[in-house]
Amino acid sequence: MKKELNISLTPKQASEEQWYRPIIAKKLGVADADITAIVVRRKSIDARQRQIRINLGVAVYLGEQPDTERVTYEYQHVGSKPPVGIVGAGPAGLFAALRLIELGFKPIVFERGKNVSDRKRDIALIHRDHLVDPDSNYGFGEGGAGTFSDGKLYTRSKKRGNVRKILEVFVQFGADPQILIDAHPHIGTDKLPQVIRGMREQILACGGEIHFSSRVTDLIIKNDQCKGLKLANGNSYEFGALILATGHSARDIYEMLYRNGVNLEAKTFAMGVRVEHPQALIDSIQYHQPQRGPYLPAATYSFVEQVKDRGVYSFCMCPGGFIVPAATAPGELVVNGMSASKRNSPFANSGLVVEVRPEDLREFQHHGVFAGLEFQKQVERLCFMLNGQTQLAPAQRLADFVAGKKSADLPDSSYRPGLVASALHDKLPKRIASRLREGIQQIDKKSKGFLSNEALAVGVESRTSSPVRIPRNDLDMQHIHIKGLYPCGEGAGYAGGIASSAMDGERCAEALAQNFKK
Repeated sequence: MKKELNISLTPKQASEEQWYRPIIAKKLGVADADITAIVVRRKSIDARQRQIRINLGVAVYLGEQPDTERVTYEYQHVGSKPPVGIVGAGPAGLFAALRLIELGFKPIVFERGKNVSDRKRDIALIHRDHLVDPDSNYGFGEGGAGTFSDGKLYTRSKKRGNVRKILEVFVQFGADPQILIDAHPHIGTDKLPQVIRGMREQILACGGEIHFSSRVTDLIIKNDQCKGLKLANGNSYEFGALILATGHSARDIYEMLYRNGVNLEAKTFAMGVRVEHPQALIDSIQYHQPQRGPYLPAATYSFVEQVKDRGVYSFCMCPGGFIVPAATAPGELVVNGMSASKRNSPFANSGLVVEVRPEDLREFQHHGVFAGLEFQKQVERLCFMLNGQTQLAPAQRLADFVAGKKSADLPDSSYRPGLVASALHDKLPKRIASRLREGIQQIDKKSKGFLSNEALAVGVESRTSSPVRIPRNDLDMQHIHIKGLYPCGEGAGYAGGIASSAMDGERCAEALAQNFKK
């Protein structure tokens, strides 16, 4: 017999079966010895009250054993099947490729960057020598931006696909099965590269192709039909269909599409700073106690405020994490956050950003659909110039930022290229800085201690999402005017993170397969 049960426990009680087993037995009115197995299905933390509770969803087995086999997906050999082009080897592109294999198509993936091993060397050069390779960095390369600058799998998306399947696929390729249980699953940037490598090997073993260091420079479009693509090395490839999954930082792709007369749209995005606190401070705020103790993980947070009719919100919160240099071209400075699997850094960081709508950028309107891109570029170049044209990031103590005064010195930080004290409150666009300052004060009223001079504001967090959308039809997922072209993932404006991008990749693959049958 199997019984499903939801229980609320103290952190210690939830930490090991020896503590929660007798509690479950008593709740079910059975003897401890009658329970043959307990399988935790869901786990979440409720820190809203002073007494922190851990909510577990469990399957309790009485007189029988659970099925311990994990869900796995079968991938057929597709070497002789119809080829489909995929531009981008991020989560949208890789999951599109795997789904196409399931559906009987041969994916041919083109990635401007390098594989995860070679990519690490170029990332090291950013930290050590402040050199940004425009084709291999934190944003571009196998696995996409999330491989080395995120690692989180949480998504609020409920309508874009099967997030459970996405998590199961990650586990199949080596991720910790704990991600199937946690409310906010996280692989970690130290573990994710190996998972991505496993996906690549599966695609190749099934007869698919992956071409690294292969930057797409043009599409082959005839009679409003996408027929293929051209690479920077001069090679051309033709396909029956093409999935475009290039990520939100591939600005040259937007420009290429525009030259080809492919419709684009301006969309809302966000910009701000990355806020960094001592993790111990965030723990004390969120857990309402001086120390989190041995049974709780590094605390996280999520804030949403309204300031002058615009949203001010936290984004990509990284408990026990690091701030990293996320520029994708020389001459710009961008920051992002990441966490390793253990989340054991002494720092917590998060993007804290302000909503920017197309109508907010009147002074950039002569750039048309690229107004938001030009606004991003201007701020990123400014931050790059502030500190001698290096990857040293401009920073300010958080309380000084709100008070409007330059910091005399800066506390320790996880940002390894280094920080330089700068008057970010004055250097950032007023529409951003003023709302951030007010939003931080609102957050501090709810989470006292957040506004602290132990904390830092580090600039600039500008790549939360793309300011441009590549419009597509809702039903067949193809571009509204170009048949055979499937805009996909964050770069197309239809996802916001690893999990939602992966789901969108699967959806595009399924729509493509369905359209082939017509």
